[in-house]
Amino acid sequence: MSEEPRPFSDPASVAVVGASADPAKWGHWLARGALTGEDRRRVYLVNSRGGAVVGRVPYASLSDLPEPPELVVFSVPARAVPEIVDEALELGARGLVGISDGIEDDYELARRVRAGGARLLGPACLGLFDAETQLELAWGQFEPGALGIVSQSGQVGLELAGLAASAGIGVSRFVSVGRQADLTLEEMVGELVEHESTRVVAIYAESFGDGRELVRTITRLTEADKPVVVLTVGESHAGRTAARSHTGALTSSLDVVDAACRASGAVRVRTPAEVVDLARYLQLTTRPKGKRVAIVGDSGGQGAVAADVTARAGLRVTPLPAVLAARIEAGLPDAANSINPIDLAGGGEQDLRSYARVVRELTGSGEVDSVLLTGYFGSYGEDTPTLRETELGVVAELGFAVHRTGIPVVVHSMSADSDAVRALRDCGVPTYHTVEAAAGALGTASQFAPPWPLPLVWGSAAPVGEGYLAARDLVASAGVRFPAGEAVTDRESLLAAAERLQPPYALKADFLAHKSDSGGVALGLTDAMSAVWTLEDMLHKLGPGRYVLEEMDTRESTVEIIIGARRDPAFGPLVLVGAGGTDAELQRDTTIELGPVDTERAMTMLRRLRCYPLLDGWRGREPLDVKALAETVAAVSSVLAGCAAVAEIELNPVRVGADGVVAVDALLTRAGEERT
Repeated sequence: MSEEPRPFSDPASVAVVGASADPAKWGHWLARGALTGEDRRRVYLVNSRGGAVVGRVPYASLSDLPEPPELVVFSVPARAVPEIVDEALELGARGLVGISDGIEDDYELARRVRAGGARLLGPACLGLFDAETQLELAWGQFEPGALGIVSQSGQVGLELAGLAASAGIGVSRFVSVGRQADLTLEEMVGELVEHESTRVVAIYAESFGDGRELVRTITRLTEADKPVVVLTVGESHAGRTAARSHTGALTSSLDVVDAACRASGAVRVRTPAEVVDLARYLQLTTRPKGKRVAIVGDSGGQGAVAADVTARAGLRVTPLPAVLAARIEAGLPDAANSINPIDLAGGGEQDLRSYARVVRELTGSGEVDSVLLTGYFGSYGEDTPTLRETELGVVAELGFAVHRTGIPVVVHSMSADSDAVRALRDCGVPTYHTVEAAAGALGTASQFAPPWPLPLVWGSAAPVGEGYLAARDLVASAGVRFPAGEAVTDRESLLAAAERLQPPYALKADFLAHKSDSGGVALGLTDAMSAVWTLEDMLHKLGPGRYVLEEMDTRESTVEIIIGARRDPAFGPLVLVGAGGTDAELQRDTTIELGPVDTERAMTMLRRLRCYPLLDGWRGREPLDVKALAETVAAVSSVLAGCAAVAEIELNPVRVGADGVVAVDALLTRAGEERT
């Protein structure tokens, strides 16, 4: 990370241009916020109209200041911005924060700022806040804490900060990047790697710029033990790509972001509330090492609801071993259920310490990765004051169990803010007022995984040809197996090719992308003459051109898979694998990763597919050659990553058998080529 953005962390002096006495204006909030750090830096207020601002007499212009300001923040009409920027640069300002919107040419303004030796945050941003350095240049008020927020949308960023405050979570650093005409979201996220008070990072982004560089930056945060939570939006872009390939139709912007999160060790959530729920969890306790969760409650109904919710959150509510279940049942009422979910059946009411004993058994068993308490716990002392001390004693035991074993315990309590609820949080046990929030945070926390090294991409600019044979030859050069085949154009060349190939044959129009849709493919041709008649029919319907006569893969008990790779504008090479054939879009059983991938990563992708059991010996069938399939996925991803002239490659179907893998169709889209 360069030193250039440092003026935006701890400047020696700040000038607020457009400072206002009107509390309804941005200039008022900027002035008031800037003055909170006056014991750390010099603060200058600038307003050409005069009059007191927050008890200070402002300067008429930047040129009137007693020293050049290191950081200038401006909230003025767009027409006044160029003059203010020129004045700031002439004085030697190193950083500018543009709150103003409506500037005629953001990027020309940024070019001038960079040429003047400074950097620009924004424009059209909502400012920044840094608790460590008492830098407050944004709307609203921030509670200091450990959550770092970098947001492309200022309003979403402020919503995150507000929700965090309501949840008792403070903000370490807040940055609204606005239009990113100069400083980017990735650069400001990178500032948090060495930001000591930041322990959890929340990112809101609508576009990702250099996505691969952002992945590397997030990886650095992950390796610094600062978990990253990503919030984004984006519907499928399939409509723009479906006409050319299944691969385009089967990947959405959210799929790509999820792949980037896996590569960097981050997780994606869907709403600002989920960001804050997860941040609360991450600040208090450890992440689960697996998906096994035990549910404990004193109500069968609440336990059943919790089981459904945790399952939807991706956790596994599996029965406990009989020996462990017997130990848990000891001392509980006869109606208790200890299989999982565990229903104390009134045992908690009879003896509050039952909660502590059961949780001790679970966390020390080695059979679960987390525990979720659901229901009334946390409310006993609030509703019955004589139980307060006993309940607080149980809270202390729960906290000790977490500390001793490293198994996280999460509580859904019917009380929002009792003494027991506050004590739970103080001893490292996250609490939530709804079971869906508790289960959601726990489920998402279980998704964190170590980042995997993102390979550098060195693409050759060597040209590639058009059509099926060109695609086939390019992919075959990486070791992918295809049936024997030859180019044909007429009756004579087909008959010559048929003598060298074994029937049954497939005949394909080399120049068509979707051959089946256009009558450009015929299968199961039993002899040379049937192939000739089929070629003559295709020539009549489709016109002259290059066709391909191919041997057919006649192996039985194969499974059809799709393998695709394409180049994303932000994140570069992607690789997709999934259930294939003509129904690939209907099944939508796919997974993607940032490419290129090696065989091990490709194997991980295959195991995520719903259809994976069909490859691995479903119901006693012979296992198929999954290793060869993984090698094929890796090969396709490497071909795309290594060839800048290719925008997309698709093999569909790829037929997987016990004795290997054969790709029987290939589609290639060249860089800059229209998808039609």
